Amino acid sequence: MRPKSKTLTDQELEIMKVVWKLGPVTVRNVYEALLAERRIAYTSVMTMMKIMTDKRHLKRRLDDRTYVYEATRPKSQVLMELVGDFLGRVFDGSAQPLVLYLARNRLVSKKELEEILRLVRERS
Repeated sequence: MRPKSKTLTDQELEIMKVVWKLGPVTVRNVYEALLAERRIAYTSVMTMMKIMTDKRHLKRRLDDRTYVYEATRPKSQVLMELVGDFLGRVFDGSAQPLVLYLARNRLVSKKELEEILRLVRERS
């Protein structure tokens, strides 16, 4: 049996963004937030959140007769893992080609570049 993946699927990440934004949530809370952006079935959200609980991305507790869900890890930790996974798969673990690509193709603003330079100077 394959171990549970720590990497979030696109649908899981979409749900996690709602959970991180709203804090403790019900399936209904997530469903309504996603429905504001696109058509989705309530049962699909419920199934995904059950799967995410099984994968330990979410934890749940019973409050009255309703499950309330929370993230098991902070957003910053998950994003760091996602970026690290991306760098490993696409750029052999090096951030330099990614940063150069973003800068050359004007995918970062002048203000963002200035912030990157400031951070680089601080590390030196």
